[in-house]
Amino acid sequence: MNVDEYHKLAEVEDRMWYFRALHRHVELRLVEALGEGTSEILDAGCGTGGLIARLGARHPAWRWSGVDLSEVACGLAQRRFGRVATATATSELPAPELDSTGPKICRGDVTRLPFPDASFDAIVSADVLYHVDDDAAALREFQRVLRPGGVVVVNVPAYRWLWSYHDDAVHSRRRYDRQEVIGKFEAAGLGKIKATYWNTLPFPLVVVRRKLLPAPRGGSDVHLFPGPIENGFDVAMAAERTWLRAFGRLPFGTSVLATGMKPAEP
Repeated sequence: MNVDEYHKLAEVEDRMWYFRALHRHVELRLVEALGEGTSEILDAGCGTGGLIARLGARHPAWRWSGVDLSEVACGLAQRRFGRVATATATSELPAPELDSTGPKICRGDVTRLPFPDASFDAIVSADVLYHVDDDAAALREFQRVLRPGGVVVVNVPAYRWLWSYHDDAVHSRRRYDRQEVIGKFEAAGLGKIKATYWNTLPFPLVVVRRKLLPAPRGGSDVHLFPGPIENGFDVAMAAERTWLRAFGRLPFGTSVLATGMKPAEP
């Protein structure tokens, strides 16, 4: 992404409705897979560290590491956590030490993760794969560094036809449909796949904003809304989570959320 977009992200990630909703979706899937016990989790493409900060505070037994290719993103995450580990983007070099003293942030490529095989109980990659030239290679790396029985949680933007100024601003490579994500998980050796669209209720507003109205001057749609609008989106996202608990998936939306599991050893 552009450097400006990372700074915008750092400014609003803790306060914008979209990130509250995204992080809550990730949290629910991690709780389902891991429970509240001690688990090693990697945020692959951690950006400025907002997801780690939010979920780390809510689940203190989860031990987080983060990796991002952007030096700017790693620096902004360092401001949150007070330390940063540097790592060359190769899987052959030793990984940063994992311990309980706080999140470990390292610079690296999600298609060549700087961690040994079977290092983590879970991998999260929230709004990252669509930036990556070889998303299949990234998923294979997620599978490699997972322990048997570990879970991958991925979020990506939906529908090629919804491409807009927002994708240009954040340097998207692609958008996905649900079945495509499932196929990519299967090709990477992940099983027990669950995938759903979400951000369904705001979908008509997003289509109007991105496809029918002139592009804004500010680049992407990453910005805060006035309080009542933020609250309205929070209510809509809570309704969607209620639907998902009852019925399992939503029929359309601006994002695809998917989970998959590395097969357990015989």
